[in-house]
Amino acid sequence: MGAVVLVEKWPVLGRHGPAAAWLRIWTDLGRAPRTIDAYARGLAEYLEVCEREGVDAVTANRAHVAVFVRELTSRPSKRGANVVSIDSGAGLSNATIQQRLVAVRLFYDHLIEEGLRESNPVGRGRYTPGRRFGGHERGLVPRLVKLPWIPDEQQWRLVLAVAAEEPIRNRLMLALAYDAALRREELCTLDTDDLDPGRRTLRVKAENTKNRMERVVPYSAPTGVLLANYLAHRATINRARGRLFLSESRRNYGQPVTLWTWSKVVRRVAVDAGVSRFSTHTTRHLCLTDLARMGWKLHAIATFAGHRSTESTLRYIHLSGRDLAEKLSKGMEQIHAWRVDMLTRAEAPSQQRGHR
Repeated sequence: MGAVVLVEKWPVLGRHGPAAAWLRIWTDLGRAPRTIDAYARGLAEYLEVCEREGVDAVTANRAHVAVFVRELTSRPSKRGANVVSIDSGAGLSNATIQQRLVAVRLFYDHLIEEGLRESNPVGRGRYTPGRRFGGHERGLVPRLVKLPWIPDEQQWRLVLAVAAEEPIRNRLMLALAYDAALRREELCTLDTDDLDPGRRTLRVKAENTKNRMERVVPYSAPTGVLLANYLAHRATINRARGRLFLSESRRNYGQPVTLWTWSKVVRRVAVDAGVSRFSTHTTRHLCLTDLARMGWKLHAIATFAGHRSTESTLRYIHLSGRDLAEKLSKGMEQIHAWRVDMLTRAEAPSQQRGHR
């Protein structure tokens, strides 16, 4: 997405020269369009608050940024009750607020580099040697680190029951999304040339990944059968090479399936299954958690997922409970068994007294 398009989408950016210049630099550096779009939105919302408050964004201080934070944490959420506090029913999610603040912080980093100001009013959590209590300085908004949601067995079966009635394209997309732990964009941008049916692997091109890291991942034999059937069906729509998944709607017949089309498909499946939290990213979360449950090593899961850092992968290890289970088994086995034995022994006399 070019800088001109961004200014057309958010006119407030065009009224602030430094903001437009900063986004133009990021665009010229070849950052991912979705990243640029997210930064533009966050900065535009901040600049609108500055205009409303009569504040010059270039010279704004921490108190002015705090007004923006207050607006974010009190804004009505489109999804109802949210995460500012339990049952607060207001405010954007913590992750969204953090994303908005990243855009503003990077904008002020740019102003500092350009010599337009000396400090950044957006605090960031960082380690400071010599400080008491661990030396960690908090950012403007505490960062909440939540484990990803995954369905339980009953919810998963409900989703599968609905998915079984979907067209073969949608069933294959769900299977690959889980089998290869694909992100939404990685799935929708697969090309026919990315497949190697002989080895049952697929290539996820760097330009379609979140962190620009190419990887080759396997898929299972059942998914391979589904793929073969879909390729035969696809040939009735378009025999040319190109995007793997094609639209069959009257309006876009034969065109590549878009991210938004796939999101709508998954949303419909989730609603019909009565599992509203199921999303396009759930299959990836579930796959990586299942790999952790099976005992895969941390670096192997990180490679499979395409994570640049194992810190992201650790969430799935924690979610699976694998490390905790191993530690409990190895370090506390005897003590645990003794305590359980004593607890069960202690229950008998009380039961006896109850029958007297």
